[in-house]
Amino acid sequence: MASLDKVLYTARTHTTGGRDGASKSDDGRLAVTHTPPGAPGNGTNPEQLFAAGYSACFIGAIKAVAGKMKLAVPADVAVDAEVDLGPVGQAYGIAARLTIHLPGMDRAQAQALVDTAHQVCPYSNATRGNIDVTITLA
Repeated sequence: MASLDKVLYTARTHTTGGRDGASKSDDGRLAVTHTPPGAPGNGTNPEQLFAAGYSACFIGAIKAVAGKMKLAVPADVAVDAEVDLGPVGQAYGIAARLTIHLPGMDRAQAQALVDTAHQVCPYSNATRGNIDVTITLA
């Protein structure tokens, strides 16, 4: 397990009620209600939040790596994320799939960028060896 060399940021949330509850951040920027998948209600769920976090983080990694590689990232860069929830023996687990869109970019350069971003993305590093993750260049 890798330990942080230095803490750059700490996110803080308070959650009540689990999958039927709500979460809010200490700075007031995040306030969401939770509804289990398939249940009535307007809330989100942990899998959607994970998908949004992973995809946003991956785009950040792409931009950071592109800067070091002296590559321009298309303004309409996008990541479609899918997170599956299912049984793993007697417990539950998740799997993730990211489809990366880098329109107009040379495919070989785009693939090199995506591969390198996958090595530096905090979510990729947290999930590596723990869950199935598939990264695909669209």
